[in-house]
Amino acid sequence: QLQFVESGGGLVQPGGSLRLSCTDVRFRLDQYPIAWYRQVSGEEREAVACVRMSGEPMYYADSVKGRFTISRDNAKNLIYLEMTNLKVEDTGIYYCGPCGGSNIWGQGTQVTVSS
Repeated sequence: QLQFVESGGGLVQPGGSLRLSCTDVRFRLDQYPIAWYRQVSGEEREAVACVRMSGEPMYYADSVKGRFTISRDNAKNLIYLEMTNLKVEDTGIYYCGPCGGSNIWGQGTQVTVSS
């Protein structure tokens, strides 16, 4: 089964930037459209961006459009989420997974936007 690994989160001030990375330690991800999901405490995961197998973005949530950029490097088996102009409401645990949803999740990476 897929085993996602997310990294790159941290504490950042409002207006700051972070780049998250996603990979899988066992399988190639280049056959899957991959999304980044955000989970706020006590809430269900919400897809914020999705990238096609080709590397072209196919979806951004309204809340992140214009601020986040999803991309991938299939040769490196990596999917990125470049986050700019971060807001307090972007705080959450970020996971990657298939764009259509998944029952398989990695540990996620915590993003905290705070002064």
